[in-house]
Amino acid sequence: MDMNRIREKINEISAELLRRQSPDGAWRLCFDSGTMTDSYFIILLRVLGRSDETLIQVLAARIASRQLANGAWKIYPDEEGGNLEATAEACYALLCAGYNPISDPHIQRAKHFIRSRGGLSKARSLLTQVILSATGQAEWPLLLRIPLEAFFSDHGIGLDLFSLSGHARVHLIPILIMADKQFARRTPFMPDLSDLFLGSSRSFVNDSTWISALNGFLSTLPLSSFLPPDSPSAQEKAEAFLLERLEPNGTLLTYSTATMLMALALLALDYSPESPVLTRLLLGVRSLMCKDTAHIQVASAEVWDTAMLTCALREADAASSNAALERAGAYLLSKQQTRLGDWALRSPGTEAGGWGFSDGNTMYPDVDDSAAALRAVRPYTPYIIDGIEHWQRGLNWVLAMRNDDGGWPAFERKGHTLPASFFAFEGSKDISTDPSTVDLTSRMLAFLARELEMSIGSHWIDDSVKWVLSQQKRDGSWYGRWGIAYIHGTGAAVQGLSAVGVADDHPALKKAVNWLLDIQNDDGGWGESCLSDEVKRYIPLHASTPSQTAWALDALTAVHDKPTPEIKRGAEALLQALERRDWTYTYPTGAGLPGSVYVHYSSNNYIWPLLTLSAIAKKYGNA
Repeated sequence: MDMNRIREKINEISAELLRRQSPDGAWRLCFDSGTMTDSYFIILLRVLGRSDETLIQVLAARIASRQLANGAWKIYPDEEGGNLEATAEACYALLCAGYNPISDPHIQRAKHFIRSRGGLSKARSLLTQVILSATGQAEWPLLLRIPLEAFFSDHGIGLDLFSLSGHARVHLIPILIMADKQFARRTPFMPDLSDLFLGSSRSFVNDSTWISALNGFLSTLPLSSFLPPDSPSAQEKAEAFLLERLEPNGTLLTYSTATMLMALALLALDYSPESPVLTRLLLGVRSLMCKDTAHIQVASAEVWDTAMLTCALREADAASSNAALERAGAYLLSKQQTRLGDWALRSPGTEAGGWGFSDGNTMYPDVDDSAAALRAVRPYTPYIIDGIEHWQRGLNWVLAMRNDDGGWPAFERKGHTLPASFFAFEGSKDISTDPSTVDLTSRMLAFLARELEMSIGSHWIDDSVKWVLSQQKRDGSWYGRWGIAYIHGTGAAVQGLSAVGVADDHPALKKAVNWLLDIQNDDGGWGESCLSDEVKRYIPLHASTPSQTAWALDALTAVHDKPTPEIKRGAEALLQALERRDWTYTYPTGAGLPGSVYVHYSSNNYIWPLLTLSAIAKKYGNA
């Protein structure tokens, strides 16, 4: 293990990061979620009749550049053959853009691929089905014909909207508004995709579920009788729900997908395409364009990137970084939230104080970002007016978010949940709820150990440790919800457990280390396919990625006082992965919606390698 090369790489990464910092102290790196959002925005602009040809053409060019030789698009590079939904969305968007005529060979190959997968009726993604239905290409699924009164009547039938996760709520309500009205709008710019439904029906095959029958029954009920006299209608309540959750930048809870769905829902509510609210929504979506790439992000990651890169640079002891880190700290403190969001319903009495993922996020904080921000800003709080009070308020918020099982969720404490089979869409179980997760809980344990010197022996910490241990798989791995997937979860779990004092020779840690060594690649690195996240079992990538190699090394470094041969090989593989910058460098190791959305964080190739290499240099530098 060449410690000089490791230190050189640390300095190289640090210098590049300092060059890329924005004047206000933030880092603004692209959060690449594939072609889905680019496709939706082109389609939305055509539905609205908005003329923005320059933007449409650059988005279309990016979409076209990702088509495979067989006509398909993928959501991750090693996906077998291609992805039906991604291909349908991309083909539709290119035709709407006018980028390719119907006769173009690229379009014909895309259509051939769609038909080879059974046609559009086989699409299982909720958002794909909604875009096709809202634009008149498909029949609205019975599955979505849930009367709004079911959620918005004070005397309704008992469906609790707030039993869903926050991100599910803001996507579902616009959809239900449109489905309730059977909204469909197609303009002359838009193609006819009926030839991509292989039968006579334009419905979706996953619509024949028990909830469809229930929804049919609900539609026959005189639901107006559930509303007291002079009560606002469910439609009015749903509209107000959306408007109340608009962020200052014009996005709906910072998600471009939810914002675009809201724009369509407002059309269904007879808003003019030229209305100020719709203009505000479009500007909100446009604000999520990557700084240096023609890509509409699902959400932007400024707060997360800035917090984590600040921590990584501090661990690297980067020369000449003090001023940069002070600017980053000031930026992060300015993004601490003061508004109560929906999270307060499950945490009454808790003062606002968390941080969100995005620059424009003012009411949807999350545990992971808040812990990262607290760690990043702590050195500067004594020198800022009320700085210590700000830090304590943030700490109180993340501690209050812990679930009764001892684990931490992403956004809100666990409440009641709808039946797991309520929706039959791809990944719906993972996105509709916000349970405790191993990766977030383990990072919280590491944070509490490092910042507050908390350790096992405290009943409070012990409960969280027991919960993490209870989630270990039989093979020794842990599943990580927000990264890919078992390497991510296992790396976080071992680090968190070790940080709070679980012994290195604890059976769970030994089993985890053995699992990591069993899956180490021949080149010394680690790599895992996004397919793992979909099928919920480890699937090797058969190649090494920088972030996954770093996660595995974090675990090994945490439990070994001296560098082992496997750590040495892993460190060399990490250096090589950072230098070769091939497809593995941009492989999406961030998890969004299992089976539908995977993310390449540009920051992942800085944050995790820098933290890992710095830990190796500090721990083994004199070995």
